Amino acid sequence: MKRLHYICLTFATAAIITLSSCSSTPTAENPSAPVASTPTTEAVSSNGHTGHASKEKININTAILSELDKFEAKLGVPALSNKIQANRPYGNPEDLVTKKVITQEQFDQIKDQVGVQEVVLTGEAKDVDYMSKLSLMKGHLLVAKELLDQNQPKQAEPHIGHPVEEIYVDVEDQLNERKVKEFKTTLVSLQDLVKSSPKDSKVKTNFASSMQSVDSAIAALPEAQRSKPGFVLQVINELLDSANSEYGAAIANGKITAPIEYQDSRGFVVYANDLYKGISSQVAQADPEAHKAIDASFAELIKVWPSAIPPAKAVKIPNDVTKLVKTIEENSQKVVDKSNTKA
Repeated sequence: MKRLHYICLTFATAAIITLSSCSSTPTAENPSAPVASTPTTEAVSSNGHTGHASKEKININTAILSELDKFEAKLGVPALSNKIQANRPYGNPEDLVTKKVITQEQFDQIKDQVGVQEVVLTGEAKDVDYMSKLSLMKGHLLVAKELLDQNQPKQAEPHIGHPVEEIYVDVEDQLNERKVKEFKTTLVSLQDLVKSSPKDSKVKTNFASSMQSVDSAIAALPEAQRSKPGFVLQVINELLDSANSEYGAAIANGKITAPIEYQDSRGFVVYANDLYKGISSQVAQADPEAHKAIDASFAELIKVWPSAIPPAKAVKIPNDVTKLVKTIEENSQKVVDKSNTKA
């Protein structure tokens, strides 16, 4: 699992919140649309000024896949949206070239549309970021449990380690703010035990304690918020964006060449699907068509990972997975927008 994915999670969260904070956010096509009176994030431009002065540009650190599609369509580069996302964060627009996402010639065609902003999270955006990071932990642990149950401790160990090595540090401040009991020690103990004595009976007990610790941290958020469709859909999209990037990194020439990334993506999709099941009836009532599209896309996504042990050949190519993720993302946004309109 690449650490960059967790570093940029805050940026990705802010993108969805920015879209959902008001029903008519300023865009390149509608720069004069009103801004919500109570913003949930504060955007700080790369030149240090605050505000919405650069809204006409697409922020490559925060844009969701459907926004990044504008670059993909203009340049005609397959899977460019996913590639931009996978290489976050960007210190400046030119990083698209230095990170070899696109060529200088391609960058020159879109440079006037590319923006970079630092985002400070507050309110619901901060809560989404918090739960999204903990949900990534859950995804890792879920796939680790599958591998342990299949007597594959060496494959399970990295997925126990990732929550500690890559996520905990990014959510630690929020855990402290929310007065959540420290559980890094619990995760480290489990990882050490799986490394040294994977057949020890304590593994099962320690694993249950680790999972309970993550669940308790999630429960620091009000139950009403955790069951609100608009909120949960934003978390789901975070999980799916990470899964999409991981799956893209796992596949080469139709084969799964990076099993850990394949397994990461499986865990994220499995937990995202579980979260959706918890709100599906509410989504179906709010927007039947959006629910139908989301539900069908999840059904197809789940098939991509037939088991925690990678198959010899990839079930779907990354582009197909990206399309399914985009469908869920776009229909989720419809539900979020409707929810905001009613509010």
